[in-house]
Amino acid sequence: MTLLDTIEGPEDLKRLDAADVQRLADEIREFLINHVSATGGHLGPNLGVVELTLAVHRVFSSPRDSVVFDTGHQSYVHKLLTGRRDFASLRQEGGLAGYPSRVESEHDIVESSHASSSLSWADGISRGYQLTGQEDRHTVAVIGDGALTGGMAWEAVNNIASDRDRKVVIVVNDNGRSYAPTVGGVANHLKDLKASVQQGVDAVRTDRRYEQTLEKARTLLTSSGQLGQAVYRGLHGMKQGIKDVVVQQGIFEDLGMKYVGPVDGHDLAAMEQALMNARNYGGPVIVHAITEKGHGYLPARLDENDQFHSVPVIDPETGRPTGTASARTWTHVFRDEIAAIADERPDVVGVTGAMLIPMGLQKMQLAHPERVVDVGIAEQHALTMAAGMAFAGLHPVVGLYATFLNRGFDQLLMDVALHRAGVTVVLDRAGVTGPDGPSHHGMWDLALLQIVPGLHLAAPRDEATMVEELREAVAISDAPTVVRYPKGAVGAPLPALERRADGVDVLARHGEGCGENGQHRDVLVVGVGAMCVTALDVAERLSAHGVSSTVVDPRWVLPVAESVVELAAEHRIVVVIEDGVRAGGIGSLIRQQMRAQGVDTALNEVGLPTAFLDHASRDAILRHTGVTAQRIAQDTLASVLGTKVPYARPAAADDAAPLTTPRSATEARRTD
Repeated sequence: MTLLDTIEGPEDLKRLDAADVQRLADEIREFLINHVSATGGHLGPNLGVVELTLAVHRVFSSPRDSVVFDTGHQSYVHKLLTGRRDFASLRQEGGLAGYPSRVESEHDIVESSHASSSLSWADGISRGYQLTGQEDRHTVAVIGDGALTGGMAWEAVNNIASDRDRKVVIVVNDNGRSYAPTVGGVANHLKDLKASVQQGVDAVRTDRRYEQTLEKARTLLTSSGQLGQAVYRGLHGMKQGIKDVVVQQGIFEDLGMKYVGPVDGHDLAAMEQALMNARNYGGPVIVHAITEKGHGYLPARLDENDQFHSVPVIDPETGRPTGTASARTWTHVFRDEIAAIADERPDVVGVTGAMLIPMGLQKMQLAHPERVVDVGIAEQHALTMAAGMAFAGLHPVVGLYATFLNRGFDQLLMDVALHRAGVTVVLDRAGVTGPDGPSHHGMWDLALLQIVPGLHLAAPRDEATMVEELREAVAISDAPTVVRYPKGAVGAPLPALERRADGVDVLARHGEGCGENGQHRDVLVVGVGAMCVTALDVAERLSAHGVSSTVVDPRWVLPVAESVVELAAEHRIVVVIEDGVRAGGIGSLIRQQMRAQGVDTALNEVGLPTAFLDHASRDAILRHTGVTAQRIAQDTLASVLGTKVPYARPAAADDAAPLTTPRSATEARRTD
């Protein structure tokens, strides 16, 4: 039995001596390398916080004290220390989540894996404890230096610092990176702080007697007339000067918070001492811990891209992927095409939020370093900045994961769209993403974006349409454009039978109808983006049952193309398949346009439920939510037969006797 096997909760840590804790740290690191390499997941971030997390749980008492992890991808060590060692199915259906999960443990608080929110949670939790008289409880937030590039974190710091008695400890996990190296003024400030030497200074400054002595001296001198006040001002100025030399805390002290550090985040004794000083102070304290992403694992440390931020299944000895070479992905297509566009157009600039490599902007940056801007984890700023760049004559291309668009929606609406700015937003990982879970599915964008006036949204179905639609997007200079695509391999080409005048592609036709002998074709299947593959499969299945169909790809789903409405009028029922939420999705919008133009063809919206979908593979999630070709074909066949709502309009032979009540399947088969 290993030492790790004996740890069922944080209290078990407190019986260990220093040697045992170091041995436990080594076992945890070995456990993570062996298990995460077998399942895939966030390896580098967790290897970097082994000692830090051990120290947090030895000094504080979770769940009595609340521990909040910003983003949460660095919470694997926390899971192990709170009794969760079954990593065999990590991030797989039914297994442990890749982020904190309240269902899993009372020690987990914040499930959202969007960065920069932990300090607002800490502010709220600590206020709650204070107002309810639970003043013996501490709140600890572990936030990476990358997340400090997000404005929300500083809004929270501003509020936390306003109350000197609230027991909040902010642990800054400073590894110099988010995915890639952290950028901006905050990163530069933290680098300056790393050079300072603290040692015993922090212990003095976090002793309440130090503050009390300073306050007594201030009161005495400032109440002693002009001479005393002058002496106080002189001493205070000298103190500030000395402090700036000895303790370079700068911005944190200016905000009114105690600063402890920098501390070696891999030195267990130093981390525990720093956290005990912070805990005993009894007010807001920032503990600045210097860590190394991928610490203790050479393949991760040598990885220049992201130090194994997230890995597929790998060989634990070498760190190399064990599978075959991955297929060309949607991200690869964007990477190559935006670089080509940038070569041709000097006005095109790239904007990324700390995701240069994951979004595929690194190729453009290598060729045009002055025209790619990394704003850090700051989607709100990115979009408004892009509006400003458009005003100045540029065409910004803002690359985001679809789930992170939510954070900048107000700026897209009021700063970009209201001002008709020529800004292109590229959304990677749209739709169901799989193992990262509820907060990473990019399933909200279609519903959100359709309410933005003047916005044009493209959803490519394959590599050729991706290239085509990206170029069409950057050619629009008087309105925002969005190009969205899913995670993973781009798939085989899906050529069109024809392109209609307004750009809608007809992908397939099965059976007779649409003006032939006065008949309508049975089903119009509208595929949104990558769901065109499913749409074509549905049509094939319907054809096997004698049901005629037309399959179209609108290409630009916003605004709704006139051809889609015209084709809807020529069919008995419309089925719209999308990988966003059904509520307020593209299907709903097409229905509204049909009704506005007097087209009363039945329409079935097929998409995702308005729910937070748990982690699993993309295929498993689509199966559970009914977004599969088999299920859609079954439901559509039932609608055509008149046994399931929505009922298809009657076939041509039945036009004189409109269908008003459901028919049995037997009756429907006899007449259809």
